[in-house]
Amino acid sequence: MSSQTLSTKLHQIAAQAADKARVFTTLAHRIDEELLLEAYRLTRKDGAPGIDGQTGTQYAENLESNLKDLHERLRTRRYRATPARRARIRKEDGSERPIAISAFEDKIVQRAVVMLLSAIYERDFYGFSYGFRPGVGAHDALRALRQAAMDLGGGWIVDADIRGFFDGLDRGILREILRRRVNDGGILRLLGKWLNAGVVDGGELIHPETGTPQGSVVSPLLANVYLHTVLDEWFAQVVQPRLRGRSSMVRFADDFIILCELEQDARRVLAVLPKRLAKYGLSLHPDKTRLVRFRRPALRAKSPKANGNGTFDFLGFTHYWARSRRGFWVVKKRTMRKRLRRAMRAAWLWCKHNRHRSLREQHRSLSLKLRGHYAYYAVTGNYEAVALLYEHTRRAWRRWLSRRSRKSYISWEKFPRIETSFPLPPPRIVHADA
Repeated sequence: MSSQTLSTKLHQIAAQAADKARVFTTLAHRIDEELLLEAYRLTRKDGAPGIDGQTGTQYAENLESNLKDLHERLRTRRYRATPARRARIRKEDGSERPIAISAFEDKIVQRAVVMLLSAIYERDFYGFSYGFRPGVGAHDALRALRQAAMDLGGGWIVDADIRGFFDGLDRGILREILRRRVNDGGILRLLGKWLNAGVVDGGELIHPETGTPQGSVVSPLLANVYLHTVLDEWFAQVVQPRLRGRSSMVRFADDFIILCELEQDARRVLAVLPKRLAKYGLSLHPDKTRLVRFRRPALRAKSPKANGNGTFDFLGFTHYWARSRRGFWVVKKRTMRKRLRRAMRAAWLWCKHNRHRSLREQHRSLSLKLRGHYAYYAVTGNYEAVALLYEHTRRAWRRWLSRRSRKSYISWEKFPRIETSFPLPPPRIVHADA
């Protein structure tokens, strides 16, 4: 089966899914060798290995026979999910986010299932859902939020935070939600295998009773399916029709912002939101959920705070009102302070711990890190914050190059000679507002 034929088959599923009342009961048989091969192609080969230690490169050495054996085990129900390996990523507040790293073969099967389910659920998802969906991303969500705020002249922001969503998701409710659209025993069994396989943490195998393993291939789709019912449908079909003023929502996975034109509408939403989440086993974080006045300042106002306006954070940026070059009030965004501090500290520590590597190696790594930062944070109006990281990285590099040995001090007069041969990429705006 060619990629074109596979695409046609997925398109056929999507066409059938246009009937919102249709329930799919026969999907598992579509997981054949051709679909598994395409899933393999779409799976990262350089990702961290699971507890079995097998890498993508090793799996590829006998790819055809491995996929044939995998398909046979799936067909005869002899496939067993491997427990995930738990790793931890330090968060900005000092806490740690647990990440589940699946075995490479499990990633392939999960990718195949995601391809089938996405063909169905992409017909259902609303346009204001941007997280982990094909063709859209964080910057699309940011542009949509800015446009909505500008169109409404600001308003009132319901800045909500779901407490421990990926860990607290109710698996029983998830199954009920899935069965409304996909009531295929084979697919549901596979999802159950991955959810119940457990995780190995510090050598100990544990079996959480709630949640979906954050970091697994299938988790983002399951999160979107869950929140589509919990939030998106509720907001679009129940909340919006009952509000007096205009409103909009932008959601990226479990991060979402609700914007209301009128204060009384925003307060009503904030009052019923905890009850809605509680119905599905979720809750709001009391310290991270708030109501923010975000109205467009009067044209003659000297400061956006003159009428009590605040700011809010979303997807790594602080959003605020400021004047454009032509003197009009517009919504701008800058890197969140804690994100910028974290990036600056990371650059400083990297230069410190890698100062004995060759100049060429250091330059290559630092350039990649800066370009990666620009690729996300270099948006219109945020040049100052991006340039600040660039200058900080230059200073950190010079400082720690000077500490390589007693004789290696590099003055600011000498440093430009190094930069001539190894220039760091200068800051530039990558994402321009429309």
